Amino acid sequence: MAKTAVAYKEKMKEISVLSLICSCLYPESRKTILGDFEDMDIKPINKRASGQAFEVILKPPSPTSDVAHCITSPPKRDISLEDIQKKLEAAEDRRRSQEAQILRILAEKREHEREVLLKAMEENSNFSRMAEEKLQVKMEQIEENRQAFLAAMMERLQEKERHAQEVRRNKELREELMP
Repeated sequence: MAKTAVAYKEKMKEISVLSLICSCLYPESRKTILGDFEDMDIKPINKRASGQAFEVILKPPSPTSDVAHCITSPPKRDISLEDIQKKLEAAEDRRRSQEAQILRILAEKREHEREVLLKAMEENSNFSRMAEEKLQVKMEQIEENRQAFLAAMMERLQEKERHAQEVRRNKELREELMP
C-alpha cells in the first residue's frame, strides 16, 4: 500500500500540469498523451458541465522503478555526552533567563502599583486638606456673620431702648407741665 502511494506521488510529479491543460484544450493531442506513461493509464471520463474529468490508474510498480525511487533517511548523527550536556546547559540558561525576565516584569508591576498607591494617597491627603481648609474658612465666615448679626441686633435693641427712654422722658415732662 505504501509503495503504491509513493509510486503515485512520484508519477504525479512526472505529469506536468501543462500537459493536462493541453489535453483538455486540444482533444486530438489528448489521444496521443493518454497512455504515454509506463506505470499509469489516464482515461477520460464523460464530459461534465464543470469541465473535463480524468481517471488515473496506477499499474503495479516494476522492480526497476522501485529501486530508482527508494529514498533512504539521512544517517543519524551520533550524539555525544558533551552535546547533550551543552544542550542541557543552554536549556537551563534559557530557563534562568525567562525566570529573570518574569521576575523583572513582576518587580516593575509592583513598583508601578506602589507608585499608583502613593499617588492616590497623596491626592486623598491633598483633597482632605483642601476640604478641611474650605470648611475652616466657611466656619470662620459663618462665625463672623453671626457676630455681625448679633452686634446689629444689639445695636437695634440699644437704639430702641434709647428711643423708649426718650419717649418716657418726654411723657414725664408733659405730665409735669400739665397739671
